[in-house]
Amino acid sequence: MKSNTNSKNTAVIVIATYNEAGSIQEMLDTLFGKIIPQIPNWDCKVLIVDDTSPDKTYEIVQKNQKKYSDLHLVINPIKIGMGNAIVKGFHYAIDKLDADVVCEFDADFQHPPQDIPKLLAEIDNGYDFVLGSRKIKGGSVPESWGFMRKFFTYVGGFTSRFIMFFPFKGFFQITDPTTGLRASRVKGFVDQIDLDHLYSLKFGYKIELLFRMVQLKAKVKEIPLKFGLRERGESKIAKDTAKDILFVSIKCRWYDEFTQKFLKFGTVGGIGFVINFVGFRLLKVTFKDLPYDISIINWISNAVAAECAIISNFIGNNIWTFAQEKITSFSQIITKFFTFNLSSVLTGIIIPSTFVAVLTYLLGDQWSSIYLVIGIFLITIPLNWLVYNKIIWKK
Repeated sequence: MKSNTNSKNTAVIVIATYNEAGSIQEMLDTLFGKIIPQIPNWDCKVLIVDDTSPDKTYEIVQKNQKKYSDLHLVINPIKIGMGNAIVKGFHYAIDKLDADVVCEFDADFQHPPQDIPKLLAEIDNGYDFVLGSRKIKGGSVPESWGFMRKFFTYVGGFTSRFIMFFPFKGFFQITDPTTGLRASRVKGFVDQIDLDHLYSLKFGYKIELLFRMVQLKAKVKEIPLKFGLRERGESKIAKDTAKDILFVSIKCRWYDEFTQKFLKFGTVGGIGFVINFVGFRLLKVTFKDLPYDISIINWISNAVAAECAIISNFIGNNIWTFAQEKITSFSQIITKFFTFNLSSVLTGIIIPSTFVAVLTYLLGDQWSSIYLVIGIFLITIPLNWLVYNKIIWKK
């Protein structure tokens, strides 16, 4: 919020242009003549970032700067592409124009200008990240689009959000991850994102900015977007756009803190399984001469091997998986290890064993190995992950 004499928040509408001479004049007149006057509670500015368009788009903008005082222009000496241009626009909007909100917009009327007040209205309602969606009720794509364009829009968008968010809230909350109509709150969100080191500065930048905003726990809202048909200028969609989106989606998910932690958790658990299995086989041979029935020897062997695996799991998770929440004090290590043991017995032995026994009773013994696998993946692993995060290594 503004603390100076100007109580209005500043919204900067960033438009990356390249050969938009056919539409930029009409767009500027529409924004300043019709749209911005509808938003009296915001100090709205328009920032054009032009890649030195061969059709002299920037010269039209320069002429209009005399007419519109809130029109700003950044000219790149060479063509740097959409992602680079938008990032440069974000920096300029934040550093030079003191933006509270940055809106991404197109100059070709495929994004309806009348949607800008709707974006900012949702920011006023407390949302931090507002997206125009072509896939919710009221949104649409041009009927004249060919099959492949529609295919990439719908299937590509679904694939991207599945990779990045499934099975979490974002997957169900965000329907159109590749949309270019967006409003982003700066303080606490955009200003926390390292814009200079994104995975891609092509079309995929949209995907990473979306992912980072969700990571920062932004309140997200979608509004319907009736995507228009381009009548002038050239499309900014490159041939490798689908590949770029897939590449960025995978990198976002792979390097996410949750994913990395879960992979470490799985690796530590796998090592524990090997220790348990190998230990059981070795101890069974070691204890074979004890004066007990083989069933008792097996029980002792497995109990000792299992405890060795539990100790390995505790140490591995403490120093690697949950390194940021590492338990260091001796008293806590004793207390947490005792809790860890109890939870391991409960989630790793009692609950899955009961699950296997119940299914065996109901369905027969012929599928007992499958029951065990289901129990491990649907019960033991999720329960262990929950207990480790919420109890043992709770932040």
